[in-house]
Amino acid sequence: MSNFRLAADRLYLDHAATTPMLPQAQAAMVAALASWANPSSPHADGRAARAVLEEARARIKAALGWSGHVLFTSGASEAIAIALTRAKAGRVVTSPVEHDAVLRVTKDAERLAVDGDGLVIINSHSREGGNPSSVPSPNTTPERDPRLRGNDGVREGEALLAIQHVNNETGVIQPLDQFDRAGAVLFADCAQSAGKLPLPDADMIAISAHKFGGPPGIGALLIGDLALIEPSGGQEQGYRAGTENLPAILAMAAALEARSDWLETAAALRARLDAGMEAAGGTIVARDAPRLPAIASYRMPGLSARAQLIQFDLKGISVSAGSACSSGSLKTSHVLGAMGWDDVAASEVVRVSFGPQTGEADVDRFLDTWTGMAEKARR
Repeated sequence: MSNFRLAADRLYLDHAATTPMLPQAQAAMVAALASWANPSSPHADGRAARAVLEEARARIKAALGWSGHVLFTSGASEAIAIALTRAKAGRVVTSPVEHDAVLRVTKDAERLAVDGDGLVIINSHSREGGNPSSVPSPNTTPERDPRLRGNDGVREGEALLAIQHVNNETGVIQPLDQFDRAGAVLFADCAQSAGKLPLPDADMIAISAHKFGGPPGIGALLIGDLALIEPSGGQEQGYRAGTENLPAILAMAAALEARSDWLETAAALRARLDAGMEAAGGTIVARDAPRLPAIASYRMPGLSARAQLIQFDLKGISVSAGSACSSGSLKTSHVLGAMGWDDVAASEVVRVSFGPQTGEADVDRFLDTWTGMAEKARR
């Protein structure tokens, strides 16, 4: 039997794809695996497991500051699919910079445009999944209206507005709490922000444990009113079939309760990395937009992301290009395309993402490697 473990000399800067489990989460999961029963079983062992599960549900709600319902899922992708395919809203309105998990289940949705920083421009629509005809370039910043008006296509009681809280490629934070939704239902993909930033004021929220130090294969759909979606039967109050993954749920609760203020450190690290990148001739994606400190994307002119990833990997550094869920194909980023980047420029962008263990020495190592690669590319 082989054991997978990251080599001690490797530098892991791909926490937006997945981040290592926190010790508290590991301990909680190991303890739960030693003795547990099906929480849906009617016998004493099942009832005891149910009590532990409901206690974990309450712990997760308290840690997130959420007062509504928590439906456990296998991750954010399943939570997204439940919310967007079983919502009772008349139609879906979203943006072209959403995660692939959203775009896959909203192919016929209306798309709001984004500006050159990837921030949603509310007063623009494009039907049947196409991008708006006039997409701003990265060098322009058109006026943004942070309101959803009744005459602009999102009318009360009609639409489900699905917007990602923090973009998984650029780290850009959408100001969801500034949106005047005019009665529309707001679904927020918080896979990258939950456990790091306060939750936005949304009707439904998707979260994923492995993004904040919990285990993979567990997440949740947070929902204020269960009447917003159609039930399917099975567990989770009839809204999700399958035995609840109690060990992973307990680990997710432990990870949320173990949160620290490491984002303050991440902000200083990213400022250090941004400055070094600009000094070395790199381009910071969405430089002036509000960004989660743990995620940043950079362009190295003259060298494709594919070549960069290979060279970084050979140097013992793990980064990514685009979303980890689709980066196996290394296709041109739809996020950068919607922001106005041409195919050549977009194909030269890599993503760097920090975790609680990332330090200044890690940033400096990455910068030194990047600078050497960029100088070679220029020659």
